[in-house]
Amino acid sequence: MNSRVPEVPSPCTNVCTLDAKLGLCRGCRRTLQEIGDWLEMSNEEKLQTLERVAERKRCLSELP
Repeated sequence: MNSRVPEVPSPCTNVCTLDAKLGLCRGCRRTLQEIGDWLEMSNEEKLQTLERVAERKRCLSELP
């Protein structure tokens, strides 16, 4: 039986442009460090990253 845990999908949206002021990708809202580390992260680390991304998106949507 295959007990392999499915990989957490990347949040990449193929809009790979860095917002220099925020230091975040404009598409997925990850930092360059998070993007670079993604393939080496455990599923737990990826889920934590997605939580941070969701929080960033919430905060940025509240900006004027």
